[in-house]
Amino acid sequence: MNNQDAIKKVNSAIDNQIRQRGYTAPVDVLMEIGVLTRQKYEEWRNGRVDYLERVCTTNLHKLAFIMRQIRVYALKNGLKPSLSQYRQWGAKHVPLRFSKSGDPRIEKWYATHFVSGRQNTSPKAQKAPGEGE
Repeated sequence: MNNQDAIKKVNSAIDNQIRQRGYTAPVDVLMEIGVLTRQKYEEWRNGRVDYLERVCTTNLHKLAFIMRQIRVYALKNGLKPSLSQYRQWGAKHVPLRFSKSGDPRIEKWYATHFVSGRQNTSPKAQKAPGEGE
């Protein structure tokens, strides 16, 4: 995937996620563009993989480019950053690592979701609380 293809895929993935649920997350973008499989993501969340970048199907340079494009898109489109905590499923308070380096700045970018300031217009979001559950 060249850089122009990556930009198109990242933008499309973010658009889809914002439209469907009102926010986007880097791990979801990576899965949607085919850089991370659902199975490998679940292995990481269950603590069977030491860091997320290990199971991505592209090199660290391309991952850094993709992560930068997520931030560029968010800034251009007025999405609000929201830092999330990623913890191992089934284990109390075991934080997960995203990057090979463990650099706190890189970890922060992987853990930052971007939220739309606009109302979610999906049919699911339009239901009244308790309706259709």
